[in-house]
Amino acid sequence: MSKLYKINTKKFIGFLVCLALIILTLPLQAHYNNFSTHFSTYDTIPITLANANDTTVQPKKKDTIKHTVIDTLLISKDSIDAPVKYSASDSGVLIISSKQFILYGSAQTTYKDMELEAATIEYEQDKQTIKAKGSSDTAKDSLKKTKFKQGEMTTLSDSIAYNLQSQKGITYNTYYQEGELFVNAGKLKKADSNIVYAYKGSFTTCNLDTPHFAFRTKKMKIINDKIGVSGPAHPEFEGVPIPLYIPFGIYPLSTGRKSGILPPTFTSSEDFGLGLESFGYYKVINDNIDIITRANLYTYGGWSINTNSKYIKRYKYAGSVNIAFQKNKTLNRVSTKTQDEFNTSSSYMINWSHNRDSKARPGTNFSANVNFGSTRFNQNILNNPYQNFNNQLTSSVAYSKNWNGKYNLSLNLNHNQNNNTHLVNLSLPNTNFNVVTFYPFEKKEAAGTPKWYEKIGIGYTGNFQNRISFYDTAFSTRKLLDTLQWGAEHSIPITLSLPSLGPITIGPSISFQQRWFGQKTHRYWDATDSLVKTTTQKGYYVQNSMSFGISASTRIFGTYQFKKGRVKAIRHEVRPMFGLSYTPDLASKNFYNVQVDTSGRTMRFSEFDGNIYSSYSEGNFGGISFGIDNLLEMKVRDTKDSSVEDKKIKLIDGFGFNSSYNLLADSFALGTFNFYVRSTLFEKINITANAILDPYQVDNFGKRKNVLMVKQGKLGRITSGSLAISTSLSSKSTNGSKENNTSNLPIDPFLTPEEQQRQLDYIRHNPAEYTDFNIPWRLDLSYSLSFSKVLQPDYSGYKTFVYSSINFNGDFSLTPKWKIGATGYYDVKNLKLQQFSMFISREMHCWQLSVNVTPVGLWRSFNIIISPKSGILRDLKINRNRTFSNQ
Repeated sequence: MSKLYKINTKKFIGFLVCLALIILTLPLQAHYNNFSTHFSTYDTIPITLANANDTTVQPKKKDTIKHTVIDTLLISKDSIDAPVKYSASDSGVLIISSKQFILYGSAQTTYKDMELEAATIEYEQDKQTIKAKGSSDTAKDSLKKTKFKQGEMTTLSDSIAYNLQSQKGITYNTYYQEGELFVNAGKLKKADSNIVYAYKGSFTTCNLDTPHFAFRTKKMKIINDKIGVSGPAHPEFEGVPIPLYIPFGIYPLSTGRKSGILPPTFTSSEDFGLGLESFGYYKVINDNIDIITRANLYTYGGWSINTNSKYIKRYKYAGSVNIAFQKNKTLNRVSTKTQDEFNTSSSYMINWSHNRDSKARPGTNFSANVNFGSTRFNQNILNNPYQNFNNQLTSSVAYSKNWNGKYNLSLNLNHNQNNNTHLVNLSLPNTNFNVVTFYPFEKKEAAGTPKWYEKIGIGYTGNFQNRISFYDTAFSTRKLLDTLQWGAEHSIPITLSLPSLGPITIGPSISFQQRWFGQKTHRYWDATDSLVKTTTQKGYYVQNSMSFGISASTRIFGTYQFKKGRVKAIRHEVRPMFGLSYTPDLASKNFYNVQVDTSGRTMRFSEFDGNIYSSYSEGNFGGISFGIDNLLEMKVRDTKDSSVEDKKIKLIDGFGFNSSYNLLADSFALGTFNFYVRSTLFEKINITANAILDPYQVDNFGKRKNVLMVKQGKLGRITSGSLAISTSLSSKSTNGSKENNTSNLPIDPFLTPEEQQRQLDYIRHNPAEYTDFNIPWRLDLSYSLSFSKVLQPDYSGYKTFVYSSINFNGDFSLTPKWKIGATGYYDVKNLKLQQFSMFISREMHCWQLSVNVTPVGLWRSFNIIISPKSGILRDLKINRNRTFSNQ
C-alpha cells in the first residue's frame, strides 16, 4: 500500500514544487527509470524539516544513488515548454507514480499568458491537463469561484478542466466576460484560444451580480474580439421571463470598423404616413475609406436616401462627402380634390468637407466646406427643428500658399444661399495676393543707429472677385451670365516707424487705393411712368483714392486702493487716440442727382452702386479723427488665506467711442459716432454691444439735414446697433469632475469641424439620449438684438428692420435618476415661440428611458425610446415615433 505524506507548513511549499518540476521535467527517460528503480520501495517522497533546505534528498533506504549524465538536447514529450509560477496557502502534494501535482488552499498558477486561481488545482503531466475546483460551505453555497484568465478573457466557474497543449477546456456554471458582454453558462467549452461555446446560458450587458435583464438561450458561440452568435433567445427582466422570442442573435464584439446592416426604426406621421427610417448599410472599403447609406420609406409614397463617405489619410488629409435626395409625398389636408390629395416635391443636398494636414505640404493649405442644395431641403427634414429653421447655406473652398513669410496667395470659392428669398450667390474664384511690409531702404547688415528713412515700410494687398447671382426657382443659363459681376481692389500702404515720444506713440502713413468695376449703373426719372428706372452698362471702370495721415496714441492708468473688504483695488486704463488725415476728392465725378418722386425731390447716387465693391466717398476730407478706449479691472484678495495670490477680474474688457471731424467740409462736417462695449461679468455673462449715432437731423423722408440734433436738446439718433448677451450656468458635478460634458460622446480627433457640428446638432435634437446625470442642473441662455435703417425700394424713405430673439437650453434633475429639460427659440419681435422641445430621461443603470417632445415648430413630434446603454445592443430598442405638420 502506498504511503502519502503531506506538508502543512507553508515554508516548504516552494521547495516541494521545485523538486516536483525537477522530477516531472527530467529530459532523459533513462534517468527517470534510474530514479524509479532506486525508489521502488517508495511511492512518494517524504520531506522533513531536517532536509527541507538540502539540495540532495536522502531516502530512508541506505542505498547509494547512481548519478547519470543528463543530455539537455533530448526533451521529454510530456515536459512543459515554459516555466510555471505557483502558490498555495495550505499545502502541495506530489504523486510520482501518476505524475500528479496538487495545490490546496487559495491556489494560484501562472503559465505563459494564462492565470488560474482556485481552492484546489491539480496538474497531470501525462495528459498535460489542469483541473481546478472552487470551494463551498456546508449548504453547498459557493465560497470561492475558480478564476481563469487568458489574455483579455476572464471566467469565473465552479470547476475547470483545461489542456495545456490543445488549449481546449470545459467549465461548469461559468461567468464569462467578453468586451461589454457578460455570459453565464451551465457548461462552457473552450475550443481554442479564440472560440468559446456556451450551453444553457444567459447573456447581458449589465455588470451586476444579479443583472437587471438578460437573454436566455440554449446555445451560444463567442469568437474573441469579433462576434457573438446565439440560437433562439428570450429576454427576462429581474429574473422574470418574457414570452418574446428572437430566432437568433448576432452581437458584434470587435471595437474596430466592420461592415454590416443598419436596422431601421418605425415612425408614424400624418403627413408622410407610416414609415421605416434610417435603414441602411455600412461598408468599410479599406483602412482609409468607409461609406454609409441610409434610406427612409413612407407608405404615402415618399422616400429619401442619404449616402455619406468618410475618408482619411493620417498626416495627409481627412474629409467626408454627403449626398442626400428627398422625394416627398405629403398629405394635402386643405384640398378635397382627388388629384390634389398629395403634395409632391423633390429636393437634394450635397455636403463636402476636406482638411489637409499642415504637415503634408508646409507653406500650402487646402480646405473645403461645401453645403449646396435645394432651399426646401431643411424644411422637409422630420424631427430636427434646428435644421428646419436653418435658412442660410454657405460654402467655402480655399487654397493658400505662403512664400517664406514674404508673399501670400489665396484662392477662394464662396457660396451663400437664402432659403427664404431663394437667392443664390456664387463667388468664384476670389483671389487675394498680399506682400508683407518690407523696408526697401534698410541695410542688409545693420550697423549703429538706423536712419529714419530705413524704417519706411511698403506693402501691397490685391483682391479680385467674381460673383454670379440667381434665384433657384427661376434658373436660366442665359440669365445667369447676365448677372455676372467682377471687381478688384488694390492697396499700397506706406508706413514709417518713429520712436516713441515718452508715453506717446506716433505713426505717420500714406496709402493709395484703386478699385476696378465691371459695370456702371445709371438711374433716371421717367416722367411718363412716374418712377425711377435703371440701366446697366458693362465695361472696365477705375476709381482711385489716396490718403495721408498721422496718428498718436497713449495709455493712461489710474488705480483706486481699498484698505478693507474683499476688493483690494480697481484699475482703470484709458487709451486715447488722435489722428490727422487728408483725403483728396477723386470720386465726385462718379456721383449725380436723380429725381425720385413727382414732387421733384432728389437723391444723390453713385455710378458704381450695386457692384461688388462700393464706391469711394465723394468730397475732400481734411480733418481729425479721435476716439477713447477703456478697460476696467478689479483685484480681489482672499480674506481666509493671505498667502493666496490676489485674483484679477475684468469688469469691462473694453468700452468707448470713435468719430471724426472734416475741417474742409462745408456741410456734415461731424462724422457719426461709433459706441461699443465688451464685457464678461463674473466670468459667466458675456455682453457685446455697439451702436451708430448720427448727430444730424433728418426730414420726413429720412434724408439728412445739415442741422445738428443738439439744437433740439438731443445728442443724435441711433441708426443701427446690436446687443448680444449669453451665459452658461451649471451646478457642480456630483462625481467631482470639473468638465461639463453633456454629450457623453468620445472625442474623435479626425472629425472635421462640420462633422462635429452635425454631431452636436443631433445631440441637441435628441438631448434625452445624451444626458449627464452627474450635473444636477444646467442652463444656457442667449439674447440677441439687431436693428438697422434701409432705404425702401421706391425711395420714399428709410425703414427700420429689427431682429430680436431669445434662445434657451437647460435641464435639471427631479431625482438622482430622473431628469427633465427643454430647449427653444423665442422671437421677441413677433412675440411668438418659434421652436420648443423638451425631454424626460430616466437613468436605469444598464438601460435608459428617453422621451423627446416637440410641441412647437415646423413639425410637431414626440418619440419614446427604451434602449440598453451598451453599444452592442443599441439596436435592441423599443421606440415609438409620431410626427405632425404645422405647415
